[in-house]
Amino acid sequence: MTPVNALSHVSVGTNDFPSAKRFYDAVLGALEIRCVMEFDEGAGYGREFPEFWVQLPFDGAAANPGNGVHVCFNALSQAQVNAFHKTAIEMGAEDEGKPGFRTEYTENYYAAFVRDLDGHKIEAMCFVKKG
Repeated sequence: MTPVNALSHVSVGTNDFPSAKRFYDAVLGALEIRCVMEFDEGAGYGREFPEFWVQLPFDGAAANPGNGVHVCFNALSQAQVNAFHKTAIEMGAEDEGKPGFRTEYTENYYAAFVRDLDGHKIEAMCFVKKG
């Protein structure tokens, strides 16, 4: 069965797969996202299907983050956004935006941003019903 999402998956490269896997197991676990598929040099994460991959680059060159690129994960609550950020920082991520409302997007957009161990910018967000 093919899901109806607009995207099948997104991949980011890593230069240290074992460390990246430990990082994403912990950080995405805070969002109830788990590793659902794995091979020697990559792991796919999702709640049901592998929608996010971290892997060694297939061409053998060094992985590097793209300027202007970030990946956002849907959180189910503000508490999950907070846990995502806290866990990421504990796992060695760089803070790129503490949990909070991003009213420049919309008044109910709650998010946090970090850079993973390879420098990729990742985000967790949820929409919060107000009033």
